[in-house]
Amino acid sequence: MNFLFMTGGFCVVLVLILLVVCLIVSFSGFLDREKASPFECGFDPSDSARTPFSLRFFLLAVIFLIFDIEIVLLMPFPMMDNFSGGSEYLISASLFLLVLILGLFFEWTEGSLEWMS
Repeated sequence: MNFLFMTGGFCVVLVLILLVVCLIVSFSGFLDREKASPFECGFDPSDSARTPFSLRFFLLAVIFLIFDIEIVLLMPFPMMDNFSGGSEYLISASLFLLVLILGLFFEWTEGSLEWMS
């Protein structure tokens, strides 16, 4: 019984020591260089969060998300073609890509992809 209490006490002390070491190692100052620098979108972290931002940045971010989702939706098409044997998946993937390419050309002609202007 005494051995059980000794082992439990050792484990508690070990956990507390590891917790203190982790807190000391992970502590970073308030004036850290990364924390004081602007975000990727150009916001200053010390400013108000209610300031307006560039609509062009938002539009470019939405276009990026659309093409990210497009990759996720197109990934299963080659595997589905192996299971079905028909060409309906090839036709639907081609139609999906056609709609995306038409949307890309529309964004291009509208000027939404022109970041520096």
